[in-house]
Amino acid sequence: MNFDRIREKLNILADAAKYDVSCASSGSNRTNKAKGLGNASKMGICHTYTADGRCVSLLKILLTNHCIFDCAYCVTRKSNDVPRAAFKVQEVVDLTINFYRRNYIEGLFLSSGIFKSPNHTMERLVAVAKKLREEENFNGYIHLKSIPGASDELMYEAGLYADRLSVNIEVPTISGLKLLAPDKKHEDFIKPMEKVKNEIVRYQSERKTIKNTPKYAPAGQSTQMIVGASGESDKDIMYSATHYYKTYNMKRVYYSGYVPVTHDSRLPAIGSAVPMLRENRLYQTDWLMRFYGFSVGELLNSQHPNLDMDVDPKLSWALRNLQYFPVNVNTAEKHLLARIPGVGMRSVHKIMMARKYRNLNWDHLKKIGVALNRAQFFMVCDSSYWERRDLDADKIKGMILQNSSGKFRGQYSTQLSLFN
Repeated sequence: MNFDRIREKLNILADAAKYDVSCASSGSNRTNKAKGLGNASKMGICHTYTADGRCVSLLKILLTNHCIFDCAYCVTRKSNDVPRAAFKVQEVVDLTINFYRRNYIEGLFLSSGIFKSPNHTMERLVAVAKKLREEENFNGYIHLKSIPGASDELMYEAGLYADRLSVNIEVPTISGLKLLAPDKKHEDFIKPMEKVKNEIVRYQSERKTIKNTPKYAPAGQSTQMIVGASGESDKDIMYSATHYYKTYNMKRVYYSGYVPVTHDSRLPAIGSAVPMLRENRLYQTDWLMRFYGFSVGELLNSQHPNLDMDVDPKLSWALRNLQYFPVNVNTAEKHLLARIPGVGMRSVHKIMMARKYRNLNWDHLKKIGVALNRAQFFMVCDSSYWERRDLDADKIKGMILQNSSGKFRGQYSTQLSLFN
């Protein structure tokens, strides 16, 4: 093996893979068997820190950065003058096993530029996963990218070996895709999504009656959208995300801010990268829709097509809908508690348990973990102080922003500092 050439390929193809952000928590529970290698625990493999503080890692590379397409936003577009490289199937298998044995990684995230054809590319991706599972007895996490336009047969086989599959929708709207990636068809992205969804449902159904039915993509599928390359509003992006969650049972939709990588008249100018804060606001909105019961239309609509960069989406919604507040934390239903800014779902559950035994006051709520610097404007509790409710949205927003670096200091201090 030419180690210098392998190292050169790794530098090129690992760097090219950094633009793909959809490699976080797998949610897979593939266990070690037959004294094999690796174990994809239920906590999953991700590229960050887990809830229990573990930093986990995976080998994140492209099979190749050669590509037959010329998508305007992509660093590996065929017209872009960048160093090119390609791994052989066995080279990826060897790298994965060697890195795992040295405890560098816990799994593999493998994507690829499209070379020759979608089927040819997908076939090689599947071959890597198959070799790892069957020849190396590797039981760690494997995330494969689904290649748009790949056949149903290859997508079926991919799900038998991978923990998670994902096909990047890339541009949130069909019109944006036509503008920036005219060689690609929207239906080529949808077809593998539909196949994976149907197979997951079928296998889950079969496992209820046949216990030894193999797992099919046990961590589900995800997708990724590029934000800011084609001018879509936050409303457009979140309506698209909602569609993919509902229609294809997505585990996650990832939002990747556009990074200028090449000059193209169809794209924002070099130097106009999307702020990280916009990505963060989209993820917050995504969370509110999936876990807090909000709909897209409540958070984003024709009057408010883009998210407020000054405050988080829940606070922004509350400021526009003061008629629903204040909420009495000692009597309100769960879905109303979840809509109070500064009250997370864990705090909601704690409030509902604690109020069975006594009425809660500010001190109780502070101990529970409620962010009172925001929540105090939108709720009442078993406390006699500070019941002033004649503030408008602009005043509340200004006070929260002014005091955002401070914390609720107890019974009277914050209220007195605000209203003296």
